[in-house]
Amino acid sequence: MNDLLLGCIQCGRCTGGCPVSTRSSLNIRKLIYHSLIKIKDKSKDLGMWECTTCSTCSDRCPKGVKIVDYIITMRGDEIERGKIQPTIRDTLESVLKFGNPWGRIREKRAEWMEDEGVRILKPGESVEYLYFVGCTPCYETRTQDLARSMVRVLKSISCDFAILGTKETCCGNEIKRMGEVGLFEILYEENTKLFNQIKIGTLFTTSPHCFNTFKNEYPPLQFEIEHYTAIINKFIVNGKITFQNDFERKVVFHDPCFLGKQNEIFEEPREILRKVPGITLVEYERSRERSLCCEGGGGRMWVESESDKERLAVTRVKDAAGLGVDVIATACPFCLLTLEDAVKTTNLEDTIKVMDIVEIVDEAVKTEE
Repeated sequence: MNDLLLGCIQCGRCTGGCPVSTRSSLNIRKLIYHSLIKIKDKSKDLGMWECTTCSTCSDRCPKGVKIVDYIITMRGDEIERGKIQPTIRDTLESVLKFGNPWGRIREKRAEWMEDEGVRILKPGESVEYLYFVGCTPCYETRTQDLARSMVRVLKSISCDFAILGTKETCCGNEIKRMGEVGLFEILYEENTKLFNQIKIGTLFTTSPHCFNTFKNEYPPLQFEIEHYTAIINKFIVNGKITFQNDFERKVVFHDPCFLGKQNEIFEEPREILRKVPGITLVEYERSRERSLCCEGGGGRMWVESESDKERLAVTRVKDAAGLGVDVIATACPFCLLTLEDAVKTTNLEDTIKVMDIVEIVDEAVKTEE
């Protein structure tokens, strides 16, 4: 484990930049220090499970220490010892049994698309664009709207796309970050085997988390991998997607950590929003590589927080209210859920709406039936 920490000079920039260190007991510098001097039982008081794996710490480390990898390894040790919250245990068991972290059976994975007329790809078939929907848009009620919007937009331009239906399974991004690396390896073997049975031009994802793991953590795949914002932006640029309706609202874009910080995709989401007629686009003070994490990553959707201090998503919503926006736009199912919860917590439901970019595009291209 200590090999991951070679080079640490205890400068503290990791803790200083960590977005959750101000609202929890997570102190990365101390975590590393305790490991280096072999102090045991360090997870209890140093907030290991509060980490969102947003990678701000790694980005700011002047020595290139792989801090997130270290925290993942520590979490794995806790899992092996059985020292984890019941919610974490149940999430991991759900992925092993059903291929998703939401505790829903595999047969329910494609229920969101009933009456949508979506092609389900079969072994031996080929497709130009494979839409990897992801666990959360398949199962969570609010984010199913994202998947439906995606389908409507793609069908409006007669795009050659398909999905995997009930054969789709968890990408493993959050599972790895919760520390269960062995289960992650099982998932990438299952997915890779499935992908090899079909011919894909480009795979694109709803979630930046799925995009990140396919792009950066799977063995090399024999097709292009994109986040959906790159695909939608390309279709707008080449004139395939045209807008029928104005979206007369003031909008601020929240950069998802796994899209921005970890994959440096900042422009495509903004280019889409700038092209939607009627939008007045403004920026957070903390945006792009400085964007404030919503606390949805790193398995945190299924980890009970130890802190009762204000969540970062609430801070984000208050900042948006200060900008006087009508809509907080994002491009991540986890960000959508955490920010919507924060809007409710702050009683701003009548003032601010949280939308995914593809929902905005869907509204702007929709024609009257």
